Order: sequence, then structure tokens, then C-alpha cells
Amino acid sequence: MKRLYQSILATDLKETDKMLFLAGPRQVGKTTLAKDTKNLTSHFHYLNWDNDDNKKLILQGPKSIVEKFQLDIPTNKKPILVFDEIHKYVRWKNFIKGFFDTYRSLTHVIVTGSAKLHLYQKGGDSMAGRYFLYRIHPLSVRECIHSKPNLDSEISLPKKISDKDFEHLLKYSGYPEPFLKHNLRFYNRWQNLLDQQLFREDIRDISKTHDLVHLELLAEILQHQTGQLINASNLSTKIHYSYHTVNKWLSILTQVYYCFLVQPWTKNVNKSLSKQPKVYLWNWTRVLDEGKQAENFIAAHLLKAVHFWTDIGLGEYKLHFIRDRDKNEVDFLVVKNKKPWFLVEVKLSSSQPISKNLIKFQEKLGVKHAFQVVLDKDYEEINCFNYERPIIVPAKTFLSQLV
Repeated sequence: MKRLYQSILATDLKETDKMLFLAGPRQVGKTTLAKDTKNLTSHFHYLNWDNDDNKKLILQGPKSIVEKFQLDIPTNKKPILVFDEIHKYVRWKNFIKGFFDTYRSLTHVIVTGSAKLHLYQKGGDSMAGRYFLYRIHPLSVRECIHSKPNLDSEISLPKKISDKDFEHLLKYSGYPEPFLKHNLRFYNRWQNLLDQQLFREDIRDISKTHDLVHLELLAEILQHQTGQLINASNLSTKIHYSYHTVNKWLSILTQVYYCFLVQPWTKNVNKSLSKQPKVYLWNWTRVLDEGKQAENFIAAHLLKAVHFWTDIGLGEYKLHFIRDRDKNEVDFLVVKNKKPWFLVEVKLSSSQPISKNLIKFQEKLGVKHAFQVVLDKDYEEINCFNYERPIIVPAKTFLSQLV
């Protein structure tokens, strides 16, 4: 299945000598994307830290890699070298930086990882200016319809997704393998294996946590708290660990792409909640409650959109929610270049009237668009973003216009 990221990676490899970092959950397709770039050159090389022979070569140092693959011999097309799961190497940052600074003229470099790579975007980045980061997400409504990305604008014209594909996304997730197989027995086995890898390998590799039983218990609790405010004090009481430990474990679960946090928008919101985020899961099928799953489904699509728009250079985009101390709330606010852009309230049924809070906060914040996105409504051939008043829109239409 062709992914929307493929053409972008190909363009970057033709037009820039920067490293490409592919970060995202296990099984989301990072390795496949990296390996697909072999079609762009006759000199493609792949090193996986989990392969013992590859690991030995990496530990011998950059010069040994150059000699092994004869990267110093001129070629018609620049070679491509992939380092897969290199973040598991304790000194990987210094290794990659040293390799790239010395040999960037000889080869393109792609780095993949299922943890930690995204942390480089925060302060103190020792590799600033050396790489482009792409946060790889599961399949979405738009990507199921059309794999060619819109690089000139955030919003695309609406296009209909088949009812079967929409149902499969909700039931089997957007992770490519279970989505394409759409078999419940396979999905259950795939999910069990993924959990084993996540809690027995990934978390072990990036942390010194020994009590994985209680960390898994925390992860299970989060499945039932999707879309709710995270209260570390309450969670610490439930799992009988300290507030500090719970916060540390929450950070670990976000690093390995089990969950993500959405922060409140506080500017121009009287009595806003300034600290507590809401939690959502990368795999929305883990959420059993139908209403919470619908909200998580939309949250994951919005996160993919703001990540993608930011990563390809259209601007700076963030996902927030709105809630004041009087418990007036709107599920999501998408912010573009630090200014509110559009509001989203999620509902299962189209029979409910437009949320009063959606109307209230659109006016209060001066937001251009306000959507009440409903899951049960059939696709409509309308451009949601032509409307500047609050409207009820089908999820099938709204999501087809994103990424």
C-alpha cells in the first residue's frame, strides 16, 4: 500500500543533503518507508541495531561502515544508508552526529526509531540543522482515499471513503497490517504481540523501570480514561506508586507512542485550566467505550494533521482543547502559528443540536471555523472549510479534507 510519506521522502532525498528522521510507533511502517527509498538509487544500504552483525559493524565506528559499503567510491546517484532502531544504542546521538558531520557528502542518511527521536525537537538539540523529522502516523481517512499529499495547502477537497474502509479503520486501527487484513483473529494476535514488544522490549530499552506489571496497569487504566483530564495524584492512588513515578511512567508511555497528551488552550479563556492535559491512545481500537473511541479516533486524525503540516514546513501547528473551571469545554482546538484556527466537537449522533460551547468559544476566541463532527452521518459532498459559522459535519467528509 502506497503511503503519503513516500513522495515527500523522495523529494527530500533529491533536493537536500539533510538526514531524514522517521519517528513513530512500532508497526506503523517506518522500516517499510525507509526500505522503499532503495528504488531511488542503485546503492542502498540498511543497518538494523537489532541485527547482531549490523550491531558489530556500527560499534566498529563510522569509518568501518564507509569501508564496508565503499561509500567513498563516486557513484552516479548518491547512496542511501538507513540506520534502523539505532536509538537503542546508548551513544547513538554522538554516533549519528559524528558520522553525518564527517561523511554527509558521501551518502544520504535515514534514521528510524520507535522512541526518543521526537525528543530532539525540544531544547538542547545537538543535531539542530542537520535533519528533517517526519512523525509517521497510522493510516487515516484521507490516506485511505488518496496517498498523494497536498503540499501547497493544509486542506484538500473532500473525497468519499468507502464504507468498508471507514469501518475497518474504526475496527482494526490504521496500522497497515491489521487494517489491510481486516481479520479480527489476526488483529487480536497482532495486538498481543505488539504489547509484548512494547512493555518487554521498548520500555526496557529506554528506561530503568523494573515494575512493568504496575506500568502495564497504568496503561490499562488510561484506556478507560481516554479524553479525560489526567490527574497524576488520583492515578498514584490507584496503582500505589508515588506522584513522581506516575508522571515518569506517563512520560515513558508517550515516548513509546502508547498514548499522547493534549494540552489545554489558556489564552483568552477566563478561568481556564492551566495544567491538566487530556490523554488519548495512538491505537484508538484499544478504547472500548463507543463515545470515547469516537473522540480518540478524531483526536488521532487531528494529531496526524498538525504533525504533518508542521513537518512539511507549512507552519507551526498545535492541537489543544478548551475547558474552563465551570466545565465549559470544546473537545479540540487546532492552532496555526499560535492563533486559533478551527474548533472541533465530537459526537456519535447527528441528532444532537450544535454544542452551545462550540458557538460560545468560536465567538470568544475569534476562531474561523467550528465543526461538530459526527460519526453516524453519511458522507456529504461539501467543503467544510467554506463555512465560517458552526456546522454539523460527517466525520467521513471532515476527515477526508485533512491528512
